[in-house]
Amino acid sequence: MPSKVTANKAITVILKTIATLLSSLIVLTLALILIFILILDKSNGKIVSSGQTREYLLYVPDSYHPGSPTPLVISIHGYAEWPAHQMQLSGWNQLADEYGLIVVYPSGTGFPKHWHDTGHSETGEDPLIDVQFISDLIDKLEREYTIDTTRVYANGLSNGGGMSIFLACTLSNRIAGVGSVSGAYLVPEQECLPSRPVPLIAFHGTADPIVPYHGGPSESFELPFPDVPAWIEDWATRNGCNSTAQPLPSNGSVSGIHFKNCDQNAGVVFYTIDGGGHAWPGGEPLPEWLVGETTQDIDATQIIWEFFQQHPLK
Repeated sequence: MPSKVTANKAITVILKTIATLLSSLIVLTLALILIFILILDKSNGKIVSSGQTREYLLYVPDSYHPGSPTPLVISIHGYAEWPAHQMQLSGWNQLADEYGLIVVYPSGTGFPKHWHDTGHSETGEDPLIDVQFISDLIDKLEREYTIDTTRVYANGLSNGGGMSIFLACTLSNRIAGVGSVSGAYLVPEQECLPSRPVPLIAFHGTADPIVPYHGGPSESFELPFPDVPAWIEDWATRNGCNSTAQPLPSNGSVSGIHFKNCDQNAGVVFYTIDGGGHAWPGGEPLPEWLVGETTQDIDATQIIWEFFQQHPLK
């Protein structure tokens, strides 16, 4: 009969072997994920901004003609996302073909990729470095294409939605209007000082597990997210809108409100997706176990563009 000590040693060896195998499997899985992202993270343009080489993915429809001023839509990916995925899940290229838009998908920095959208930096970097990048990118595209400077718009998902809002705060002289889906609104209100009221359209799900609908930290991020409906009302107040919002026609799980009679026609529209997750309505669904449900009751991209069309820069 083997001794108890010998048996314990054998168990210890087995457990150490299992732990080593699991560690190797985790490292291999992370390496495969990184390789997968690097393969999918395609760009077709570069620009030097603030001394850094930044990348972007540009889509110009076949219908583009240099003689016709063309709207520019800037669509910004979320945290741990990348330009090609934002292009895929939002479907902006299809609208570009239909309406003759130029669409650019800028790339964040770091790993995972993200945007500096709070006006502050804990790493010593310039907190406005991404604002400067977007401004430089607009300059570059205006040199290379006939961009209608009264119709430059920004929109994004999650961290990209927050970045779109930060652009409204800092580049209101260039950004005609903004759209946000499941936006992470972290720039302090007192530090958002646009030179003009900026039109806003936003979408948010009540069951968003990453950026909670009613604010506070989430399981993913220990961040002070605001109560989204209250934050939208504050933006409408900032824009000088009537305090009473008008209801929009509901569609399935989606209801909406419209703040009207705003200063400089800077309307505010907010859609609530009952039971909706951290996802782009009408877009390509993300894994439900990770972000929750992606509704197909409305097409956020189509609705955002219709809103943008009503709000050129004046």
